Order: sequence, then C-alpha cells, then structure tokens
Amino acid sequence: MARHMTPDEFRQAGYAVVDWIADYWATLDKRPVTSPDPPGTVAARLPAGPPTHGEPVEALLADLDSVVTPGLTHWQHPGFFGYFPANTSGPSVLGDMVSAGLGVQGMLWATGPACTELETVLLDWLADLMDLPRRFRSSGPGGGVIQDSASSATLVATLVAVHRAARGRWRQVGVDRRYRVYTSTEGHSSVEKAARIAGLGAEGVRLIEVDPETRAMSASALRAAIEADIAAGVIPALVVATVGTTSTTAVDPLPQIGPICAEHGVFLHVDAAYAGSAAVCPELRFGHDGLEYADSYCFDPHKWLLTGFDCDAFWVADAGELVEALTVLPEYLRNAATESGAVIDYRDWQVPLGRRFRALKLWFVLRWYGVEGLRAHIRSGVALAARFADRVRADDRFELVAGHPYALVCFRLRGDDEPNERLLAAVNATGRVHLTHTRVAGQYTLRLAVGAPQTTEVHVDGAWELVSQAARTAAD
Repeated sequence: MARHMTPDEFRQAGYAVVDWIADYWATLDKRPVTSPDPPGTVAARLPAGPPTHGEPVEALLADLDSVVTPGLTHWQHPGFFGYFPANTSGPSVLGDMVSAGLGVQGMLWATGPACTELETVLLDWLADLMDLPRRFRSSGPGGGVIQDSASSATLVATLVAVHRAARGRWRQVGVDRRYRVYTSTEGHSSVEKAARIAGLGAEGVRLIEVDPETRAMSASALRAAIEADIAAGVIPALVVATVGTTSTTAVDPLPQIGPICAEHGVFLHVDAAYAGSAAVCPELRFGHDGLEYADSYCFDPHKWLLTGFDCDAFWVADAGELVEALTVLPEYLRNAATESGAVIDYRDWQVPLGRRFRALKLWFVLRWYGVEGLRAHIRSGVALAARFADRVRADDRFELVAGHPYALVCFRLRGDDEPNERLLAAVNATGRVHLTHTRVAGQYTLRLAVGAPQTTEVHVDGAWELVSQAARTAAD
C-alpha cells in the first residue's frame, strides 16, 4: 500500500521548499544567466530509472541544487533581457501553490463554482483596469477567460472565425471551402500554427506587408488582399492584428484595420500578448485605439504582469458565438446548472475539456500589488528601457532600429551583420546578461527586453557596459 504524505509531513516539506525558492531568488544575481554546459549534461547526471523506494524531500532539494539549477536558463535573473519577460512573483507562486493543493478541475461551473466565478470576476476587473471596450465584460454579451497562452487564444479565435465565416457549417462538415487568415509579416508564428491546426493549412494564411518605418501592418495592403481574395472566391475569415509585435513591439493600426474588417464581416482578433500589460497604465494605452472594432483580444499576464506561466487573459465580444463554435456536451457532463443556462462552463471557451484553477495566482497578484503596484512595475520597465536606449543613441557606433514604446530596445552596430552576431555571442558568453536577436528589414538586430522583477538601473547600466566593451572587439 502506498504511503501518502501526511498533512504534517507536507507542512514540514513545504517549509523546506519555500525556503529553497526564497534562497534561489536571493542568489539569482550571483548565478550565470544561462548554463555553459553542453547538451546532454543534465540527462547524464540523472539515474537510469526512478528509485525503488521513496526518498525524502531533502534528497530532492539536494538534486535541485546539483542537477537542475546548473542546467537552467534563469528567466527571473536581473540580467535576463532575452525574448520577452516571463515574470513570476511571490504572490503568484503562493497562488499556484493553493491551486495545486486544492486540485480543482474547473471544466464546468458545477465542478468548481468558485473556480469559475472568481475567474469571471477577475477578467472583468482586468477589463476595467485596462479600460477595454464595454462589450468584453461578462455583464453584457461578451466575457473573459484564462487560456494557457496567447497561442491558444489565437487558435480559439481562428476556430470561432471559421465557424462564423462558414455560417455554422464548420461544426458539421469541417472546412469545406477556402478560408483565409490575415496577419502582418511581423505577426506571431502562432497564427500559422493555428491555421494549420484548424485545417486551413499554411497556405490559408496571407502575410500582409508592413510600413517600412513603423513595422506595423499596412491597412491599404490588407484591404487589397481581402478584396483580391473575395474576387478569387476565397472567404476572408480572420484578421489577427498585433499590439506589440515580437520583433520590435510595433503596433498595428486598429483604427484603420477595424473598419475594413467590419465592412467585410471578417472576425478581428487582437494579439497584445506582451504589450497588453502596459495598458494598466493610462498613458500606455495608445495601442488600444480602435479596439472597439475587435471581436476578441488577449494578453499574457505571465509575460509582464508578475503572474507566473501559464496565464493568458482572453476576451470575446460575443460569448454565445464562441460557445456555439466549441461546445460538445456528452451525457456524462450534463447537470442542472448547465441546463439552467445561468452559469458559465469554461470548457466551452477553450480547446481542452479540463482546466485548473489558474485564476488564483492572478487573484493573489492583483490583491498583493494592487493597481498602483502593477503600474509601478510596468513604468519601471519602460523607464529602464528608455535609459538603455539613451546610451545606444549617444554612441555613434550603434543605431536604434525601431522605436521603443514599451520596454524592448532593438539596436545594432552600424554596418554588416557579422559584427553584430559576434557582439551578441560575446555579451551572452559572459553569463552576466542574456540578450536575443531578430531580423528587421533583413538586418541582424539585437533585442534587450526589460522585465525581470529584480532588474534595476544597475543591471541595465551593466548590460550597456558589457555591450559597449564587447563592441570594441566585435567590430574588428
């Protein structure tokens, strides 16, 4: 018979685990940001199989120190400036711990009433905090739900868009016509992946050119593409506009894109995965101009709003349309609450059936930081990025490649790609910071994204010193 951990044993082990996490956070800046070990190192340190008999928590924690953490990229490190941030925080971890302890499966209202209702209220809180259009609130025809990622939100939006474009036939007969999805050449790769999963294929995605200066979608090019497809017998189904593109945080012009979608009855999804968090600050809501045209909208609190992965906030303007597209109700899930029509069953708002109590960590974060605490975090990131951009601007060896409306700075050494590749490799090899790259108009470009909770002016200035010093040899 299995010996389960008793509540008292869990309490003692839990203290030890929390102490371990706290010590890890306290020593982050003393660790290299990325592991220097070659592939296979961690696997080689692991035994060939699991233990025959159970081991104490102390043995697990020892292996975390000797096996796991030396092989990590430390995303919460104050010198981590790669990709986009993947924030976590003490309140978020505690909320996740409670969620794991409760072990709720929130697929239906009936399987976890508080799980559902807390999530609904929190998404309304966020909609108010970010001043989203009224039709995204649960008090009207729309509402919000937590997806695991913006990729899943894009997939759900794609399925609903095809359902609308097919006038409901998609549920019964599948993709029986040619449908088209549109996004800019700077749009996220998840758009193509969603189209492939939805049965449209990669050829079902049309990439729209961007303005060479702003890197944002050209509304005139979008209109031309939609009209050309209609003339060819293709049905425009979905436009995915981006607020804060992955490469440069460009903002697609919703005031121009929205009316085109409305004119042709095309579903408009707005992907603000990274930049949406900035909208908690009134002065950083410029990307939401024209959002009233959107049929759905998402952003990731797990990127820049101190809530650990995974947590994507996704809203729709018409929840009925969403449920109609995705609902499947087998007999074993039938219950009085569902059949009353008075509750939300979030299983109908996502691809999988099951769902965990994700809203708890978001609740903990909102309660701990409050509105002003969240705003302070965002404003700090924006200010630190501007500080780094000022250093780049003042050095004639470098150029800023795009604007930095949020907390991402795109920059490069003037000239060829090769010195920039050497520069990035040299900076990252120090282990003190980690930057990533992209290509902008074909040119190799470095990206510095501020967002780790412990990052301060000291770390940003240190990153610039490393870049500046490495540039002396990279340019040779």
